[in-house]
Amino acid sequence: MTLLDAYALIAYVIGGPAKEKVIAILRENQTAIATANLIEVFDVVGRQHAYPVERVSEIIEPLFATTLSVVHLDEHLARRAAEIRVEHYHRSRSPLSLADVILIASVGEGDRIATADPDVLATASTLGIETIELPGQG
Repeated sequence: MTLLDAYALIAYVIGGPAKEKVIAILRENQTAIATANLIEVFDVVGRQHAYPVERVSEIIEPLFATTLSVVHLDEHLARRAAEIRVEHYHRSRSPLSLADVILIASVGEGDRIATADPDVLATASTLGIETIELPGQG
């Protein structure tokens, strides 16, 4: 399974630089998004791009019926995310957000992460997690 970070689904919704690659990932793989990243999608698209929550739902809802699932945060994932942040966060060298570490903690055996975030990519690599690097904002 491929876990999408918020940036990937935001690109899908608003037509960002990674949209085509995200569409290809959605077509070829089972995909998932962690709850924290899903919240971030609604937040960023709403605040920065003025999309109402209902409109974002209309765009992504068909994905939930087909290829996209949600990884829900539970006590085990919360603890794992905290461990990752304690071990890998650094204010200037690796400023991993809570959503970033929840994404990384949500990876199961054989899963990979699709992201453009260099800190997530580096941490995933350190942890032996396969990644798909998405095109960034430029």
